Amino acid sequence: MDLFDEQKQENFKDLPLAVRMRPRTLDEYVGQEHILGEGKLLRRAIEADRINSLILYGPPGVGKTSLAWCIAHVTKSGYIAINATTSNVEELRKVIAQAKHKKSSSGQKTILFIDEIHRFNKAQQDVLMPDVEEGNPVLIGATVHNPCFSLVAPLLSRSLVVELKSLKEDDILTILSSALKDKTRGFGELKIKPDKKALVFLAKTCEGDARRSLNALEIGVLTAPKSKDGFINFDLEVASESIQKKPVVYDKDEDAHYDTASAFIKSMRGSDPDAALYWMAKMLYAGEDPRFVARRICIAAAEDVGNADPLAIVLANAALQISEFVGMPEARIALAQAAIYVACAPKSNASYLAIDKAMADMESHKVQEVPDHLKDGTLDGETLGHGEGYKYAHDYKGHYVKQKYTRKAVKYYEPTDIGYEAKIKQRLEKLRGNQKTA
Repeated sequence: MDLFDEQKQENFKDLPLAVRMRPRTLDEYVGQEHILGEGKLLRRAIEADRINSLILYGPPGVGKTSLAWCIAHVTKSGYIAINATTSNVEELRKVIAQAKHKKSSSGQKTILFIDEIHRFNKAQQDVLMPDVEEGNPVLIGATVHNPCFSLVAPLLSRSLVVELKSLKEDDILTILSSALKDKTRGFGELKIKPDKKALVFLAKTCEGDARRSLNALEIGVLTAPKSKDGFINFDLEVASESIQKKPVVYDKDEDAHYDTASAFIKSMRGSDPDAALYWMAKMLYAGEDPRFVARRICIAAAEDVGNADPLAIVLANAALQISEFVGMPEARIALAQAAIYVACAPKSNASYLAIDKAMADMESHKVQEVPDHLKDGTLDGETLGHGEGYKYAHDYKGHYVKQKYTRKAVKYYEPTDIGYEAKIKQRLEKLRGNQKTA
């Protein structure tokens, strides 16, 4: 079928808004600047019509299908779309034959778009190989899975593999705004009063999925009652009903954001795991970046738990890495585990107080010179007496020896009697006691 056969049909307006708003040019395409920005490889390849095979992978609704449509329009190619979940070898052979016939009769290339290409088994992927290598049809495959694990190596070696990332909130807002203004494909001819908070809410809650945001906008606009002046009021209530998610007061640029984060940290500091989970759930529900939550847990683990339980910061850091690697919604589990651990752990801010005292010394006193016996004695240092008289701790009983490590005595760290820090305190007192008796 021709790329825009659907647009020539009388029922074009009956197509879903997400389909009607698919970009026709690279300038209309929103997001994915890392691959489609000016001068980027994929953009150059599209504009030069030098794509033989392309594999697009990334989460749902980030523009994989739209990019295939756009490429077909820019390169003036024919367009055939199939879904790997319902297709088979017979259909593949048929569409490949159609593409070859079109090329020989009219000279026009055909783009074969295969959605969910990871669903094809090895035999089905092998059918594509000879014709993909010749560039007719031009294969564009889309998948939500890493193709390195789901596609056969020979097909990968013949393809340009590109990762698409979740759209940013600003990208979603741009797409929604275009749909409201476009008079041909969108709602530009309707009298709509869109509430900015409603659009921001959709942009946050759709989790980078443009299709989901457009579907919510469409159902909201088409079902919301008109006011007396004939306008459709697309407000926060309509938006929340359309996407089936309750709005919460949480704005990243206003007090609600900082107040909630503050309550989360103070709940962990106050050893209330239930309150900590409540505020964390509010942040995640409102669309907060899980990495922001993970960073707050790491800070609490270092500042409020410290050496009272050294494992807290290890677990917090693991939750941070998991949130970056896994993402939502699964990341919430690791974040919850870490938040609960930090909240329930024994507390000590001794490390926090110690570094603040040391930093204050840097600001208010003359910086000490390193003692000669601690200086680096390599290269020319030995001729200057650097390192001379240094006592190597491991050569002494208990791997400890009395020795000055600053020219002027300093004391910052004062361990508490809580948790593991009590053991640290006992050891330091024992060592300092040995100093006095030595």
